[in-house]
Amino acid sequence: MSEASTAPDKTAIRNAATVILWRDAGAGPSVLMGQRGAGAAFMPSKYVFPGGALDPTDAAVPLARPLPETCQRRLGEVAEPGLGAALAACAVRELWEETGLILGARGDWPGAVPDDWRGFAASGHRPDAGPFAFVFRAITPPGRTRRFDARFFLASADDIVGDPDNFSRASDELSHLHWVPITEARRLNLPFITEVVLAEVGALLARGGRPDSVPFFDNSTDRPTFRRLA
Repeated sequence: MSEASTAPDKTAIRNAATVILWRDAGAGPSVLMGQRGAGAAFMPSKYVFPGGALDPTDAAVPLARPLPETCQRRLGEVAEPGLGAALAACAVRELWEETGLILGARGDWPGAVPDDWRGFAASGHRPDAGPFAFVFRAITPPGRTRRFDARFFLASADDIVGDPDNFSRASDELSHLHWVPITEARRLNLPFITEVVLAEVGALLARGGRPDSVPFFDNSTDRPTFRRLA
């Protein structure tokens, strides 16, 4: 069998998680965003929230606290047991890798630590899903170079361990990491779905930050649909 026939399909839909980290900026909420590289295969040069695809090891990561039960239900925990915990772990890992910020609680890891979690574990913390609110879901439309079933999690900067302005441990995946007032974020070079999420999050924070339902833009087929996950 040729290499071409065994290569993974990069346009297949992959589970992914994104973190919308926010804080009160006095005149209104700000969110943490960074810019993807100009040579990135997916959304080059766009400003985005920290996030990325689910890794196989994320499902086995010991969370300090689980996701709230409502979030688990809306994520389809009944149909796919363990999916919610894996996505929450993925969100914490991506936040750590791309910004160097820790969303965790003090504690030792039981058993072996996966390679891509060693830096996080060395800080003396376990990932904490307790602060997360599941607020948005979107599947990338057909025809894109990469496709994701992305779940967006909202969390407060107050739950970050240490200084939320210290990005010294961040990878180089996102540049220009900074806190952007939601009222000014649309001036940036944003993907369309990020604009939609920002509008939703702005309205949500004005209501207290916990959604009554979660918007779901389902582009898994050529006929896009929209519904809310109650």
